[in-house]
Amino acid sequence: MKPHEPVLWNEVMVALSPRSGGTYIDGTVGGGGHASGILGLSRPDGRLLGIDRDPQALTVAQHALEEFGSRVVLVQGSFASLSDIARDRGYYPADGVLLDLGLSSMQLSTPERGFSFQLNGPLDMRFDMTSETTAADLVNQLPEAELADLIYHFGEEGRSRRIARTIVRNRPVETTAELASLVARAVGRRGRIDPATKTFQALRIAVNDELNVLTEGLRQAEEVLAVGGRLAVIAFHSLEDRIVKEYLRARSREGRATGEPVLHVVTRKPIRAGPEERAANPRSRSAKLRVAEKLG
Repeated sequence: MKPHEPVLWNEVMVALSPRSGGTYIDGTVGGGGHASGILGLSRPDGRLLGIDRDPQALTVAQHALEEFGSRVVLVQGSFASLSDIARDRGYYPADGVLLDLGLSSMQLSTPERGFSFQLNGPLDMRFDMTSETTAADLVNQLPEAELADLIYHFGEEGRSRRIARTIVRNRPVETTAELASLVARAVGRRGRIDPATKTFQALRIAVNDELNVLTEGLRQAEEVLAVGGRLAVIAFHSLEDRIVKEYLRARSREGRATGEPVLHVVTRKPIRAGPEERAANPRSRSAKLRVAEKLG
């Protein structure tokens, strides 16, 4: 399994400014890259709660963070339940919350998880393997019109109807390689971006209900933050980033008539990776970091 290289690591550390005695939550702990930095900078007694929907990621994080002992607690769950998890584990209120959205390198490089069109495997795409619906279920069971709408709305794919028509005519589709081949057949290959990219994104978002989970996660992250605490969110595609941007803007305006907004938006424009990081870690090219601070 490929190690996960966290994006915008330095920028996240600056945004959260971990300190000794602080309490932090990583709602998408993954391989523990950002969490390790937060725990390191908050020595000797800063604490971190790491949450992830993927039990395989938690296993990797457990090994990566074992040096920090009882200062770190790992929980399998969704950041859509962040408030309850934080209260149950004694991490409420928190001085900082991080949400690093999207896929990790570990998930992409594991063929049996079915996330990558570059590696052949079953059409799965579930973060939590106990969830019922897989990508194969959607690809093989949805009516053509519904499948086209899913690919259009969650993948922002303008050729969704052509893709859905080709998929339906060639059912059953059982592997990532089969699906990628059908998409390429439907729309052809142009440019450097694989034609299956948007279709795979759409299916993954639908399987894991990512956009609804994100909206609820932002609300709960705001709830658990202490006054002066910071929320940092890294998004990787326009659908996610739009939700984050609009949420932060709305909460910074809320109560403005009485002079009492809930959040202060620290980053008027998203922070992007610099040229050195983009060259070393291609995944960072699409990353956008937005930061907000909880007001009293």
